[in-house]
Amino acid sequence: MSKEILMVVDVVSNEKGVDKEIIFGAIEAALATATRKRYGGGVDIRVDIDRDTGEHETFRRWEVIDPETISEETEADVLSDGELLNPEGHILIAEARKQKSDIEAGEFIEEHVESESFGRIGAQTAKQVIVQKVREAERAQVVEAYEGRKGELINGVVKRVERGNVHLDLGNNVEGFIGREHMIPREPVRPGDRLRGYLFDVRSEPRGPQLFISRTCPEFLLELFKLEVPEVGEGLIDILAAARDPGLRAKIAVRSNDPRIDPVGACVGMRGSRVQSVTNEVNGERVDIILWDDNSAQYVINAMSPAEVVSIVIDEDSHSMDVAVSEEQLSQAIGRGGQNVRLASELSGWELNVMTESAAAEKGEAEADALLNQFKEQLDVDEDVAIILVQEGFSSIEEVAYVPIDEMLQIEEFDEDIVNELRSRAKDVLVTKEISNEEHLEEPEADLLEMEGMDKELAYTLASRGVKSMEDLAELSVDELVEIEEVDTDRAAELIMTARKPWFETES
Repeated sequence: MSKEILMVVDVVSNEKGVDKEIIFGAIEAALATATRKRYGGGVDIRVDIDRDTGEHETFRRWEVIDPETISEETEADVLSDGELLNPEGHILIAEARKQKSDIEAGEFIEEHVESESFGRIGAQTAKQVIVQKVREAERAQVVEAYEGRKGELINGVVKRVERGNVHLDLGNNVEGFIGREHMIPREPVRPGDRLRGYLFDVRSEPRGPQLFISRTCPEFLLELFKLEVPEVGEGLIDILAAARDPGLRAKIAVRSNDPRIDPVGACVGMRGSRVQSVTNEVNGERVDIILWDDNSAQYVINAMSPAEVVSIVIDEDSHSMDVAVSEEQLSQAIGRGGQNVRLASELSGWELNVMTESAAAEKGEAEADALLNQFKEQLDVDEDVAIILVQEGFSSIEEVAYVPIDEMLQIEEFDEDIVNELRSRAKDVLVTKEISNEEHLEEPEADLLEMEGMDKELAYTLASRGVKSMEDLAELSVDELVEIEEVDTDRAAELIMTARKPWFETES
């Protein structure tokens, strides 16, 4: 039977292109399975085949268990009240050391048993085990071969189409999978068609697909341009971003690393030949080629093409832009179903709000009025000063508080005293807001805020501890006030005495 084993190994290895060691392992597993059936129960069997002669030996074995070192997870499967749940396959370390004194937990005690004849084992069982091992080996070889090819374009022939999912024959008995969500909508695909896609994932799984391909991801478009535009492949032109509405429209942003090369013209090609080749590959998807710009506003203007942008207002805090276009170009700027502005937003990474010039003007006026009122109320200034701040581009209390003094002094109507007073008031507003936000304070009462020797920050800190009025402060001792807020003893005494003045006046 040893010759028969060697023959099987040679034949299967040659037919399937699988390493002989895999086949030997499959036959050993098949023989062990057959022998295990003879004994039944939880018996553990190991078969060892001599790779040169084909002779094989069979061993029954017991895994050594040490109750003192076993993990809690494993213990539940192996022991019950200190007794082995499967004595057919496990042995306690104390018993094992009677046979082999230096054995450790996790090792095995083995006993030579009669070998099962390769010719007598169940043919179906052997076939199933061998086929399974060979299939696993083949799938492992596929993963190993394609693991380093993630991010590449893959070509194949459509093998079958199932509910919109496409299986590609990549040759050498290798199959790729394009899920329905990664197929271009309404693209006609039939068995036998040649198809190209982007290999975005390789996964080792016991069943099902392993090579996952996409025709809808932006990376697929970038790889197609690398093929069609030599300057991209050579690194003379960079494609920095892409956004797609698969099968309908896409935008890519390009930049030249050589001032002599026009990146947009190079990607379009003579009479549009290069971009047309890409369009044909993606089922007629129209591709807009946009010039990249380091200036975010100019980049968005380019991305909104073919619509012409009249003005842009940037909001850094919300990472958004208000994009104004003429009334006639509003529908073009938005695009069918919002397609143009959505792609421009994805390409640029900014949230874009498209509106007409008149709507932008109205929104600007409303925001200016709101800002004017905010400055008047929070900084306690008259309308003329508030108007100057708005006209000079101040858009928040924070800017008034922290813009360098030199810049504010350049405003013709302001002198140093006015600037210092505005900055001081703005900082007070911010301190008050910060304390209120962080500690959710109630407002201190007016008498505490206006009390001699009191400042706004201390008043709000006291309010956070329940001291909201002069009466509350008057009832504190010096030690209690020092404990609430880190003020020195002298100042604490002065504040408390000031708060108690109304008591003395009443007594008099």
